[in-house]
Amino acid sequence: MPIINGAISTNDFIKLDLSVQNEELLPYDISDPAQCQAYIDLKLKEKRAQMALGGYLEVRNLYRSSPNFASEGPEERNIHLGLDIWAAAKTRVLVPWEGKIHSFANNNSPGDYGPTIILEHKTQKLVFYTLYGHLSVESLERLSAKQYFNQGELLATLGTPEENGHYAPHLHFQIILDLMDFSGDYPGVCTKSQLDYYKNNCPNPNILLKLY
Repeated sequence: MPIINGAISTNDFIKLDLSVQNEELLPYDISDPAQCQAYIDLKLKEKRAQMALGGYLEVRNLYRSSPNFASEGPEERNIHLGLDIWAAAKTRVLVPWEGKIHSFANNNSPGDYGPTIILEHKTQKLVFYTLYGHLSVESLERLSAKQYFNQGELLATLGTPEENGHYAPHLHFQIILDLMDFSGDYPGVCTKSQLDYYKNNCPNPNILLKLY
C-alpha cells in the first residue's frame, strides 16, 4: 500500500534496529533528535537507501529522557506498538486505505506524538483505525470531522523535531482495532505486562503496508 511519497519499494528503505540489543547505538543518545538522525543517516548511506523502516514491538531506550514515558511501578514503558518510517521533514504521507477522519490533535508535550491524525476504516466485516503521529502542524489545518479520504490521497506531511514531539523526523503508523474512548491520541508504547493486550489490539502494521 502507498503511504510515503506515493510508494515504498524494497530498494527505497532499510530495516532500522533501534532496540536495546543493538550495540551500535551505544555511542549515541538516540533520545536526542540530532544524534538519532546522525545514526539513521549513517545506516542510509551504508545501504544507499532513502528511508528507514522498523520498530514494531521493539524494546527501546528512546523514551527514557521523556517524562511522558515515566515508569509505571517497577516497569518501564518502552515497547513500541507502531511501525516507524524515518524520512525527511515535509515528506508527504499518503492514505494507505480509504477512510474518514475519526479525530486529530496536536499532542505537543515533549516526547509525545506532536500533530496526530486518526482515520476510521470500514470493511464488510470490520471497523478499525489507523494512527499517524509526528506530523507537521500544517497537516492539521485543513482537516474536518468525518472528512473522507480515498486511498493514495495526501493526508499529511512529516514534522520537524520542533513540532513532532522532539524526535528525528519520521512517521509513526499504528493499526488499532478497539480505540475505546480515545480521541486524537492512543498509546504507542507499552510495558511488558501490557504487551499481550496491545499486541492483539494493535497488530503489525505491515499487514496493511506489505513492505517486508
